[in-house]
Amino acid sequence: MILSPSPHLHTTRTVRGTMLRVCAALLPAWATGVWAFGPSVVWLTLVCILSCEFTEWAITRFMLRRKETLSDCSALLTGLLLAMNLPPTLPLWMGAAGSVVAVGIAKMCFGGLGCNIFNPALVGRVFLLISFPAAMTEWLLPDGTVGATVLGELKANLIQPSEAPLTSLFFGDMGGSAGETGSAALLLGAIYLLASRIIRWEIPGAILGVVALFDLCTGFPPQVDILSGGLLLGAFFMATDYTTSPMTSRGMLLYGAGIGLITVCIRRWGAYPEGMSFAILLMNGFTPLINAYMRPKRFSPKPAKEGAAK
Repeated sequence: MILSPSPHLHTTRTVRGTMLRVCAALLPAWATGVWAFGPSVVWLTLVCILSCEFTEWAITRFMLRRKETLSDCSALLTGLLLAMNLPPTLPLWMGAAGSVVAVGIAKMCFGGLGCNIFNPALVGRVFLLISFPAAMTEWLLPDGTVGATVLGELKANLIQPSEAPLTSLFFGDMGGSAGETGSAALLLGAIYLLASRIIRWEIPGAILGVVALFDLCTGFPPQVDILSGGLLLGAFFMATDYTTSPMTSRGMLLYGAGIGLITVCIRRWGAYPEGMSFAILLMNGFTPLINAYMRPKRFSPKPAKEGAAK
């Protein structure tokens, strides 16, 4: 018997193949970011990926003293996701620092892939947001200037929800990170992941459903919340991480509903215009509890008590 940490895939699909498929699904959105913001996205992505790969190799080689694990491509995916969550104008050394925290602290300190409690890329992003708030809130616009995102303008009451540019939100002609500018490209990648059964519908469906329901009850246009910020990137590509999300369908629905509710509450009443990263990390912490209380039913009935048998 071979014992290994999760994720346990009961198919012929390998962990490496799954990671590469997710990377492939992210490529349309990443290419949209390159088209909108130029080569700065390429350089930031390269720095994040190489820093994640080097950090995992160094810790595995010199601290854990075991066989390298770069072949599973999880560090590659972490670097790509982190880069797509960062402003294109972010200094490269900050991207490298966030990558070291993402892999070194959020992943390898817990034992590596399958043992981490929190999503590594989001830990790296939140670390940078708290450490360098000015640099992490300086967003490049497609015309080359620096300005606020749609969520930032909504938070500052510079525009009304009815004035949000839905066409720009959908096709990527707006400010933000490479992972939030092209909703159409993100949806294309999400359809691929769902069709190939890399992810299941419960988590993103619960996130989008709760956000839409909350918006309808409060009179806010749900399409603005869904298409803006990192909601689609987080719902389909980060909240669905195998290691940090629940195992059962009921657990996934509860987990996704919690993420959607926390996200929309932070957007409406929190200090930050965006709340997806914090929502996913908070619900990551509840995943072990959800798994404990929402286990699947046993196939065999409970054994009869000794007195009842007599």
